[in-house]
Amino acid sequence: MNEIKFYNGENIPLELHKVRIVQKLHLVPIERRLEALQEGGFNTFRLNTKDVFLDMLTDSGTNAMSDNQLAAMMQADDAYAGSQSFFRLQKAVEDVLGKKYYLPVHQGRAAENILSNAYVRKGNLVPMNYHFTTAMAHITQYGGKIAELLYDEAYVINSSHPFKGNMNIEKLEEVIKVHGAKNIPFIRMEASTNLIGGQPFSVQNLRDVRAIADKYNIRIVLDASLLGENAYLVIQREEEFKDSTMGEVMKIMTGLADIVYFSARKLSSSRGGGICTDNADIYKELEALVPLFEGFLTYGGISVREIEAMAVGLYETLDETMISQSPDFIAYLVNALDAHGVPVVKPAGVLGVHVDAMQVCEHIPQKEYPAGALAAALFLISGIRGMERGSISNQRDEYGNETYADMELVRLAVPRRVFTLSQIKYVEDRMTWLYENRALIGGLRFVYEPPVLRFFMGGLEPVSDWPQKLIAKFKEDFGESL
Repeated sequence: MNEIKFYNGENIPLELHKVRIVQKLHLVPIERRLEALQEGGFNTFRLNTKDVFLDMLTDSGTNAMSDNQLAAMMQADDAYAGSQSFFRLQKAVEDVLGKKYYLPVHQGRAAENILSNAYVRKGNLVPMNYHFTTAMAHITQYGGKIAELLYDEAYVINSSHPFKGNMNIEKLEEVIKVHGAKNIPFIRMEASTNLIGGQPFSVQNLRDVRAIADKYNIRIVLDASLLGENAYLVIQREEEFKDSTMGEVMKIMTGLADIVYFSARKLSSSRGGGICTDNADIYKELEALVPLFEGFLTYGGISVREIEAMAVGLYETLDETMISQSPDFIAYLVNALDAHGVPVVKPAGVLGVHVDAMQVCEHIPQKEYPAGALAAALFLISGIRGMERGSISNQRDEYGNETYADMELVRLAVPRRVFTLSQIKYVEDRMTWLYENRALIGGLRFVYEPPVLRFFMGGLEPVSDWPQKLIAKFKEDFGESL
């Protein structure tokens, strides 16, 4: 896609879409935002959207749907079995992802459950470039463990490395030799690595992983939930593919994997998911688990209207102008915050902007969850709902001990074609103010902690009266402004 330049020299992203349906937002007073945090246990997942101004919690199921997707939903075939909607989706999977066999599931974590059920046994090890919360939870539920194999550069917050999501090839071969190929059910690659700042991997790295997998006869599983954005950054950053199309890059990537699974809530701006493969034996191994856990093989727990939207959405991932909007907005906000001194993960990745809470809240020990505290503080002073991606998102070890995250990040998700540039500039303004007043932020402690995936429903409380002090400073600077 050719760069669009402004005569006045400004470097801002230009939306290549127009808004035709709007949803009203509300910015409630700061006192109400404190009450909302208290009611929700200082966990942004538990906030009611009536209290949220800009919802940057996730891009999962929150991407804007296109007019063509909405129109397609009206032609859905409601049949329980043999639905024509399914066959249209199956063709879209083959055309876009290049895989012949497709199994529908209601979302990405359902695919993780099926794959773990089929292949993971007690004592198994799954190497991956980095874990995702639900992927790790399903693997450990079935008795397996994970090995995160990134290069050291991936953990450097301010970096120029274009592919921090690359798997460490030397470590991969070492892990296979130590644990034995028969004890490794598959190698998992995630496009793009969610928990280290939405960082992509290169096609060459995936080729190198493929070579190791072939050497030891191990399957590769590709989480393709953010495949479109990973492909877009490959075109931007990997010299070999600078003149390639989205479709070409995506098919090269999926062609290097034995199994591809995805959350349609991300990949195709709809709701649903799937597992696909070219291997008939793999299809037969997984086939019976879909009716057991999800629904019949031609709907898999997905509304047929969403199936129609998925099919159209998959084709739309080939449109570089659609895919590029989110990464371009992310890059704009990353560069703006960086210019104000706010520590953010660089280079800009996909999914969202990731603020380094370890630096912003360096006065808060990890045992008091600095990323969770920063996310709560940002909501308090702005109404912006981000997500903690740090130790709260981790889970305790088998002995109940805390396992601290490699990074303490607050993710500000930028769903496709949802926010305007003025709203992005509001995020810049409020995060900059909060950074300048960061010393007022205090820690959190758990008051309710579920045993699994605690970041979804866990409840916390402040360790001091820091929220009240932050409100006082906000009113000093902004008066009665919201």
